[in-house]
Amino acid sequence: MLLAGGEGSRLSPLTKNIAKPAVHFGGKYRIIDFSLSNCHHSGIDTVGVLTQYKPAVLHAHIGNGEAWGMKSDRGGISLFERQVGAPNAYSGTADAIYQNLAFLREQNPSYVLIISSDHIYSMDYRAMIEHHKASGADVTISVTPVKWEEASRFGIMSTDENDRVTAFEEKPLKPGSNLASMGVYLFNWDVLRSSLEQDAKDQASDHDFGHNIIPGLLAGGAYLSAYPFEGYWKDVGTIQSLWESHMDLLGYTPKLQLEQEAWPVLTKTKNLSKTHVALTARVNNAVIGDGSTIYGNVSHSVVFDNVRVGENSRVLNSVIMPGVQIGKNALISNAIIGEGAMIKDGAVVGQLDAIEITTIAERTTVRRQYPAVIPAKLTNQVYFG
Repeated sequence: MLLAGGEGSRLSPLTKNIAKPAVHFGGKYRIIDFSLSNCHHSGIDTVGVLTQYKPAVLHAHIGNGEAWGMKSDRGGISLFERQVGAPNAYSGTADAIYQNLAFLREQNPSYVLIISSDHIYSMDYRAMIEHHKASGADVTISVTPVKWEEASRFGIMSTDENDRVTAFEEKPLKPGSNLASMGVYLFNWDVLRSSLEQDAKDQASDHDFGHNIIPGLLAGGAYLSAYPFEGYWKDVGTIQSLWESHMDLLGYTPKLQLEQEAWPVLTKTKNLSKTHVALTARVNNAVIGDGSTIYGNVSHSVVFDNVRVGENSRVLNSVIMPGVQIGKNALISNAIIGEGAMIKDGAVVGQLDAIEITTIAERTTVRRQYPAVIPAKLTNQVYFG
C-alpha cells in the first residue's frame, strides 16, 4: 500500500499544483518512481496507491502501471482517490489504509507492506520480509541513521541488541536517538487489521501510523522489529533536502546513482528529441535531460528535459525542471526552477554563497532586475524589475 496523498507544503511552491510524489527528480523521473521501481524489482505486483491532494498529474503518470511491469491480471496497480475536504477525505496515514481495508480483504495477504512515496532510495523489500519472518515480529520498521540536526523531522526509535524496538517517538523536539523510521512498515495482516479497526473507534486519535498506531502497538506489548537499511535514502520533503539529493547525483563518485543495471529506476517513457549542446557552451559535472538545448554554461547542476539555456547564461549548483526557458546573459545559482518557468535575458536568480535555496514556482516569469545585481538577501523569493 503506497501512501501518495500528501500535500507537501514544505516543498512549496513546487507543489502548488501537483502532489508531492509527482515532483520531478533526477533529470527524467518523478519522486514516486523510486517506490514503484522498488516494488517491481522486489517482485511485488499488487500495489494500492492512495492519493488525495491534487492527484491528476500523478494519476496520469502512473496510468495502468505498465511502466513498472504491474499491468497484471493477478493484481497490478489500483488507484484509491479521496478529495481534499470531502466527508470521507483521509484524515491520516492510518485512516487512508483503514478506508481501503476492503481491498486488502480481497487480497487476503499474509503480510502488508506500507510505504511512503516521497523518498529517494533503492531497496529490495524481499530482504526486509525475510528479516520479518525470521524475527517473528508483529511489525517490522525499516530504519536508517540520520543527521542529528534533522532527527526531529522523523519517527525516532531505540532498539536492543536484537533489533527489537524499545522506544519510539514521532518527530521529537529533543531526539534521544538518530535512528529514524524510513516510513516503510511491514505488518502481519491480522495485526494491521485489528490495529486499524481499534484506532478508527478512537475519536481522539490522529489516525496516523507514526503518532498513533506504532506507539500504541509498542505500549500494548507488540513485538516491533527494526530492519537496518544500508544504502542511500533521502526524505525529500523539504526544498533543502530535494536540492541536496540532486547534488548527490553529481561528482566523480556520486552518492546517488540512478541508472544501475541491476536495479534501474523505471519511469513513464517519453519521446523526446536529442539534446543539443552548442560548441560555445560549457557543461561541467552536470546531468542534462533529453531534448534540452544548451548554449550557455552549466556546472554542477541537474537540467531536465526540454530546457533551453541561452547564450552567455550560467547555471551553477541548481536544479532546472522540465521545459524551463532561460534567456541570454542570465545567472542562476543555488536554486530550483519549477517546470515551465521562463527566466528572461539578464535575470539573476539566487546567490553564489546562498545558505538557503531559492525556489521559483512552475510557469513563473522572472525578469531582469534593475540594477542588475544579486540582492543582498534572496531566500525563497522571486525579485522582479
